[in-house]
Amino acid sequence: MPKVVNFYLDDSGTRHPDHAQGKRAAHGYDWFALGGVLVKEEDEDTARALHKAFCDKWNIVDAIHSVEIRGRTGNFLWLMELSQPNQDKFFEELYQLMRIAPVTGLACVIDRPGYNARYADKYAGQRWMLCKSAFNIAVERAAKYARSMGYRLRVSPERCNKPEDAMIKGYYEDLKTKGPPFAVDTSDKYAPMTAEQFKETLYELKPKKKSSPMAQFADLFLWPICIGGYHAGNRPFQRLMQDGKLIECGMASEEWPMLATKYYCFDNVKRRP
Repeated sequence: MPKVVNFYLDDSGTRHPDHAQGKRAAHGYDWFALGGVLVKEEDEDTARALHKAFCDKWNIVDAIHSVEIRGRTGNFLWLMELSQPNQDKFFEELYQLMRIAPVTGLACVIDRPGYNARYADKYAGQRWMLCKSAFNIAVERAAKYARSMGYRLRVSPERCNKPEDAMIKGYYEDLKTKGPPFAVDTSDKYAPMTAEQFKETLYELKPKKKSSPMAQFADLFLWPICIGGYHAGNRPFQRLMQDGKLIECGMASEEWPMLATKYYCFDNVKRRP
């Protein structure tokens, strides 16, 4: 059996370039993202055991869902009943779970206003769904990460609905047969992989349900990665960077454009320090 890196992906935001954002978050940003965590197959049992220990300690029986935890809503409404010291303890232990687990964060985050500003006039009604760009970019960077260690890559997106699951499967198969879909003249600087390299590297597509502990790690990592593109000093993002939990932490800054989390169409974003 080959050595395999698993890439667990969650999504965040609105994937259609023309659809309204919906309920606007307090932070005011508008993104679509795909990403989550990379984990070597041989390390996954350790990550799952840490997840179980955390859930057992806090009597959590439902899937860890970061938006509910941040808002103290839904299955995590009970957090409101805790004293402030115990709430603080919960959030600190949740972060320590993320820090200690043998996983690495990676994503592609697209600023939707920036995407529309760049492509609305040029392509009008022929623009891609944002998930097409995000999937191809994130998976290519995950594949480069796996190849750098002599591993193959298993891609495990969270299940959504039949049409969107079919789109993701199509993107995956196209990478293996055609390579990345981006124009050569604009993507050459990112050292794109060839279809043959993808065929060598991609092991399988294996979607997961939200009940998967590893899908929940992807959910936990994706939000701070997204917000970090707009606000470098955001505390969860800053801590993940300081603790070496994001893919860019293990490489020189000159390599970030080819290998790190991609913040796409962020040309007009004024990143907060």
